[in-house]
Amino acid sequence: MLGLLSVLIFFPALGALALLLLRGDDHVWIRRLALTISVVEFVFSIFLIRNVPLGVAGYNLEELHPWITDPPIHYHLGVDGISLFLVILTTFLTPISVLASWKSIEHRVKEFFVMLLMLEVGVVGVFLSLDLFLFFLFWEVMLIPMAFLIGIWGHERRIYAAIKFVLYTMAGSILMLVGIIWLYNLTGTFDLPRIQQLLQDGRFAQLTSQQEMLLFLAFFVAFAIKVPLFPLHTWLPDAHVEAPTAGSVILAGVLLKMGTYGMIRFCLPLFPNAAHRAAPWVAALAIIGIIYGALVSLVQPNLKKLVAYSSVSHLGFVVLGIFAFHNISMQGAVYQMLAHGISTGALFLLVGMLYDRRHTFEISEYGGLATPMPRLAAFFLFVALSSIGLPMLNGFVGEFLILLGTYQLHANWASWAALGVILSACYLLWAYQRVFFGEVTRDKNKTLPDASSREKWILITVAVVTLWMGIGSSFFTRRFAASCQNVLDQMQRPQAQEAVAPAKHALPPAGVAAIVFPVIPSAARNLLLPSGHDFSRAAVDASSRALSPEATPVLDRHADRSGPISSSRSLLRTVGPRREDLRPIARFLRDKSLFDVSAEHPVKQISLERPGTR
Repeated sequence: MLGLLSVLIFFPALGALALLLLRGDDHVWIRRLALTISVVEFVFSIFLIRNVPLGVAGYNLEELHPWITDPPIHYHLGVDGISLFLVILTTFLTPISVLASWKSIEHRVKEFFVMLLMLEVGVVGVFLSLDLFLFFLFWEVMLIPMAFLIGIWGHERRIYAAIKFVLYTMAGSILMLVGIIWLYNLTGTFDLPRIQQLLQDGRFAQLTSQQEMLLFLAFFVAFAIKVPLFPLHTWLPDAHVEAPTAGSVILAGVLLKMGTYGMIRFCLPLFPNAAHRAAPWVAALAIIGIIYGALVSLVQPNLKKLVAYSSVSHLGFVVLGIFAFHNISMQGAVYQMLAHGISTGALFLLVGMLYDRRHTFEISEYGGLATPMPRLAAFFLFVALSSIGLPMLNGFVGEFLILLGTYQLHANWASWAALGVILSACYLLWAYQRVFFGEVTRDKNKTLPDASSREKWILITVAVVTLWMGIGSSFFTRRFAASCQNVLDQMQRPQAQEAVAPAKHALPPAGVAAIVFPVIPSAARNLLLPSGHDFSRAAVDASSRALSPEATPVLDRHADRSGPISSSRSLLRTVGPRREDLRPIARFLRDKSLFDVSAEHPVKQISLERPGTR
């Protein structure tokens, strides 16, 4: 019996089959049926919310069925807090795209909506797949309908844009396929949770650091192309400009998020050491993308291409939040994916509405449109402010959490990235001024009709969601906070690393190691902690209070801090290297003769060296 997740994946496919049975010239019923199918799909996706418990990590509503015996491939589906709202975002934007195409698509109408529904099948399947082979299958299923949407219903250079989109995506797909086959040869399974468990247990020590980096890059490059991350972004502006309005909405709102989702789901938990080593380089590329995308948008004469380059800038924030490896920035990254899908999708809707009236994207062809189209101008300003990151709108929450979490660990990264927030206000407000303010410079613009009833309902719906996400952000963050923390916990791997410590002392018990754990770098944890030790903050606090009552006030003072203790540096940046806080712990360590620790300089006098130096 098919579960809810299977229904979500294949119901649009059944709808596409039903569309094929209609006459090709019956445009009215084709549009009505496509809208009905997409709305029912959205209603089905809402039922996922009650099946993802608050504060619980792991997959829910799992469906596991054998598919191919040799090699062992399973039909394995599951949803957690991260994929939950990405599925809902997909099912929400699809009926919006159907309504946006109600009048603008006049030829091959049946085929257009069939491609749109099949695109939804591929995207939802990507977010719900827990088998690597199944994930790759849906990843490729997504590619074909999107290429047809651009190549058939696009604008003048649509063939060029479609081929470029296919070539870039296929290049990344080949690399990802190599990585998937490599993982299968290593683990003997395509099942993602099983592979995560095997790698986390350290059962494959033969995976060298170089091999892990190659596997990481195979997945990362495929996802970086999809994001897209600078300098792999050049396919995006062409695809956006040439795609029809519905194609641009789905491309910006959902397809780009498949790349960042893949980084969270695959790159971090499967290859944590490689991810840590690559993090500075990835962060540098993300920051360059943030600033570069904003600067190019600032000088862009094409309104649709301006919005396209703004996606490069905004998705740079998402990548930065992911590779900061902090729970707050990770939550901000997931939230920014959702907020960007709504706000940038709405910007493409508004640009498409302008194009339907004037058939041009050139900013110079507009000017003074607030006079003939006051309602459309008001909605455009509202959505632009949300994309800028105005407080109480959805764009503010994600960027704030990303910068907050990143600043706690990497202040310089956050400082450079903050320039993107300033530049986004510059290019969006300046573009709005040139398009809607001033005198009407073209006679054709004086008689342009304002938003129709259909367009007003589309924009009102998007505006309500934008405002709700800005005010009620906790509704979302509470549901994926545990999943974000789970990704960071999966990155903690037992490793045999050498540290310089007095050889005459025996291995301390787990409780003593819990006292030492916040003070020493990660290079010495495995010397002190037995395999399988609980690294969570709760376990550390409990052991510390049990063995050193003097340390209890220190821990109580910071009991409201959330997130894992990943290193001495992160701890000190969280609670501050206060001498009075660390003195009880230092005195306890000295009494136990574990280390020669001074309360005056509690961290510097622990003699530890990087692995490989001895």
